[in-house]
Amino acid sequence: MAYDLITMGRIGVDLYPLQTGVPLPQVSSFGKFLGGSATNVAVAAARLGRRTAVITRTGDDPFGTYLHEALRGFRVDDRWVTPVPGLPTPVTFCEIFPPDDFPLYFYRQPKAPDLEIDAHELDLDAIREARVFWVTGTGLSEEPSRTATLAALAHRAKAGTTVFDLDWRPMFWKDPDAARPFYAEALKHTTVAVGNLDEVEVATGVREPRAAAEALLDAGVELAVVKQGPKGVLAVDRNGTSAEVPPLPVDVLNGLGAGDAFGGSLCHGLLEGWDLEKIMRHANAAGAIVASRLECSSAMPTPAEIEAAITAGAVRPSSAAAATPTTTTTAEAATSTTAEAAAPTTAEAAR
Repeated sequence: MAYDLITMGRIGVDLYPLQTGVPLPQVSSFGKFLGGSATNVAVAAARLGRRTAVITRTGDDPFGTYLHEALRGFRVDDRWVTPVPGLPTPVTFCEIFPPDDFPLYFYRQPKAPDLEIDAHELDLDAIREARVFWVTGTGLSEEPSRTATLAALAHRAKAGTTVFDLDWRPMFWKDPDAARPFYAEALKHTTVAVGNLDEVEVATGVREPRAAAEALLDAGVELAVVKQGPKGVLAVDRNGTSAEVPPLPVDVLNGLGAGDAFGGSLCHGLLEGWDLEKIMRHANAAGAIVASRLECSSAMPTPAEIEAAITAGAVRPSSAAAATPTTTTTAEAATSTTAEAAAPTTAEAAR
């Protein structure tokens, strides 16, 4: 049986502070969670009842073992998650300063195993048969992952729905001009492009949302989804149908992971055949719910939680979130800052 969704990209261990508003040097305890954007999207879709799998790589170490156990616990198939001897499983720390400051510190040196995905090891038949296939911009940043990502896209040849999460991470590239040719090549093989304003500008050279959406359509996709921060999300398809949906009000606890919840819900809505506005409303609500919670993967919402948020017109704080007062804002308004790691033992790490 074909998978509803196969994602390909980052995986790692998120070590998030259990205190908010506290800088890392003063944090006394952390929670350990499954992380990585492509992996979180697979988890989010699985939470919505989809049969999902992820293509990625870990270190051959105890953290790698933990990630396999976590994936199975979330009902995400881990058959294409393989170890890379000699490279450590990536670890990511963050600081939590609600409502809109969540610095990320990625430890991915000397190289992240998920950038060692090799084209010769891909199950191309499974990739082609999946109803939705999801790749990320980070996968284009280094070899052999770059060649593997483009090979998977070329073999799939726009079968079903193929989503390119623009996923611009400046610490992985010398400059946007270095990334743009590879983004352009990926867009030729995809049917859906998803990104925020910074990401669509990298991909197209255009920042104005409507113009950026049109540029993505011109690049070859059938549906362009542009996340606009506090202005919500704009979606435009090749037939001229568009939907612009405001975000739900939410007391943000941790904005990290909201975009991954959005992505998992987007895939679910596309598979359901919903109209564009309904897809965007559900995806926005999923992202807002995760923004109200501390963690990412284990915070992914159920269909009932999404429906409740839409019906209420806002995300009601959970008991955990309610214990920490925050400022009312929107899920897509949450941003993060990053700094690149010089070595895995330094405090200046970034994903």
